[in-house]
Amino acid sequence: MDNRLCQEGYSRKTWNATGVTATILLSLGNRPVGGKKKMQQSVAFHDPNALVQTEWLAAHLDDPELRILDCTTHLRPAQPGTKAPYMIVSGRADYDAAHVPGAGFLDLQGELSDNSVKLRFMLPRAEDFAAAMSRHGVGDGSRIVLYSAGGIMWATRVWWMLREFGFTNAAILDGGWEKWKAEDRPVSSEPCRYAPAVFSARPGAGLFVGKDRVRAAIEDPETVTVNALPPGFHSGKGGRYGRPGRIPGSVNVPYEALIDSQTRTLAPLAQASAKFTAAGVDKSKNVICYCGGGIAATLDLFVLHQLGYRNLSVYDASMSEWATDESLPIETD
Repeated sequence: MDNRLCQEGYSRKTWNATGVTATILLSLGNRPVGGKKKMQQSVAFHDPNALVQTEWLAAHLDDPELRILDCTTHLRPAQPGTKAPYMIVSGRADYDAAHVPGAGFLDLQGELSDNSVKLRFMLPRAEDFAAAMSRHGVGDGSRIVLYSAGGIMWATRVWWMLREFGFTNAAILDGGWEKWKAEDRPVSSEPCRYAPAVFSARPGAGLFVGKDRVRAAIEDPETVTVNALPPGFHSGKGGRYGRPGRIPGSVNVPYEALIDSQTRTLAPLAQASAKFTAAGVDKSKNVICYCGGGIAATLDLFVLHQLGYRNLSVYDASMSEWATDESLPIETD
């Protein structure tokens, strides 16, 4: 293999299948995000197939089993007089104006959340999730690439839900819509033409937890709870979701600290690893991530997954529930 590829951030992997040893390039267009940095500064991706680069996607737009899905959602200021922390606006209008050629659109709140409850963005029933995926042409043999505008956390939320329902052949587009556009790659306003498929949901991964599990974790030395919100919310200076503050004992690794502010791609894994280590997030522990509504926390979880952490879960209702429930303890600086 050309050593120049390693110098640009690709890595070698040797595997053995039925007695044949081969060296492959990891993988399907993936590379460590800090690809131009020195290799000794990089950390290997635990699951490189879960992250694709724009150049790989551009070269595979016509793959018959590939399903590209735009997950864009916007949070706007809440209407005056309401108690809601924000107003949810679907990214459908953005998608209709321009999207990655061939992509479909997922309405995260409208079709991929439980709309029978007051809390927003809650995990839907398995059968409802399966029906939505099937409508969008996702079958059990599909390969999915998820992207979003305004931050990749909307894509990582869908990626985490897919894993909860037993589907692991999905990837995040590194840098999302912003990087795709910045590179002047092709866009389309044509509607999606994916034929309906059959998606089989296999729930039970345990990647989503409720307030009882989080409350028990406060006194559990084997569990660390991570707040993905900005430092001001963690310290108690902001009260967007109700009572200001954080879940007692939780540590703060803001989701924005895991993104390169210029390119909007993932920050180098070595940098992310240092941040989690400094916060006391150890691989030997169970890790529960939370935020305002279970969205940004999935970005922390995606990075932790890439760092090789195993016992990971998201507090689905997050501070949207915790901060408004007076029976639950809260902590400030």
